[in-house]
Amino acid sequence: MSDQNAQADQAQNPNAPVFNMQRVYLKDLSLEMPNAPNIFLEQEGPKVEVAINVGGQALAETVFESTITVTVTTRIGDKVLYLVEATQGGVFEIANVPAEQLDPLMGIVCPTMLYPYLRANVADAITRTSLPPLHLAEVNFQALFEQRMAEAAQAAPASSGGDSGLILPPGMTRQ
Repeated sequence: MSDQNAQADQAQNPNAPVFNMQRVYLKDLSLEMPNAPNIFLEQEGPKVEVAINVGGQALAETVFESTITVTVTTRIGDKVLYLVEATQGGVFEIANVPAEQLDPLMGIVCPTMLYPYLRANVADAITRTSLPPLHLAEVNFQALFEQRMAEAAQAAPASSGGDSGLILPPGMTRQ
């Protein structure tokens, strides 16, 4: 019903902003247990390191890919228990959105929509190792985006405007 309403609104006002998730997919998943089975004999508790990266690119004029990559390294002492690297992707239709709003959409909204899928895929992959699942903590993608923007502004000359690294479609420019 909401898709029908959105299509009717778009037909009535062709310049209305459009934002739709078209597809969600697991782009890459890698799991390594280099020290199994000997590591299972260790009595010490594991330590977990998590790194998250957000990316995006234009696929067509109004079609964009957003990705979240997570790397989870779990160690017992100096030995790796497991290493998981996963990339969750999504294809989004974005049209008639001001250029200054595109980066926040791609850097905050899209990753927020994709993250639950990534969390489930990582937990499932770890469960298949016979170990308890690891449930990734919630991420504040707005704070992550703002931090990335602040770092980019410090690293780039003042005249560049602090580019986020996202690729805009042909014809769109940052203002």
